[in-house]
Amino acid sequence: MAQRLVKDALTSFGECLRRLGLGEDEYTEALSLAKCIRVPRGEILLHQRACQEHGYYIVDGILGAQHYGDCGGLFSKEFYFEGELCLLYHSLLTGDVAPYQLEAATDATLVRFSLAQLKQASWQPVLIALLSQQLLYKEEKEGFLLLKRPEERYLYLVNHRPMWVERLSNLQLARYIGITPVSLSRLKARLA
Repeated sequence: MAQRLVKDALTSFGECLRRLGLGEDEYTEALSLAKCIRVPRGEILLHQRACQEHGYYIVDGILGAQHYGDCGGLFSKEFYFEGELCLLYHSLLTGDVAPYQLEAATDATLVRFSLAQLKQASWQPVLIALLSQQLLYKEEKEGFLLLKRPEERYLYLVNHRPMWVERLSNLQLARYIGITPVSLSRLKARLA
């Protein structure tokens, strides 16, 4: 990977950490320990039922958290885009194995960092900021899934997360909304 790309990726990751409240000493250490990686679409970053040791900052591309059911079903928990941190909070907080698999939904450039850093006392402002963001997001998502019909969910994504509609496949979008790809195609045709 080109030195310039690595430097830009680490700088972007560092700016994200600073926005979340990381101090200068920790910032320097975080960048020295982080690793910039390029992964192809479909690469598994964390297997379902494995222990999570790393988080990822997405420089470009899309990651997905998927759950593969014992009967063959696939459920999309979440998608993560450029400028976002990707980690599974339940596993981080409890140390339990991951109930989801993290995988590259597209080719992606990532900054991999150790989740052990988030448990250090000096990283507490970052952890609290991340948990606050996650709590608000979870409240929003519960309302999205529980209070809206599939058509309303789709329209919400169109109006509030247009990048999702533009960049995710119909299959990925349908799984997230909780409908079949055929139902999503019909829904789109009806709304067109």
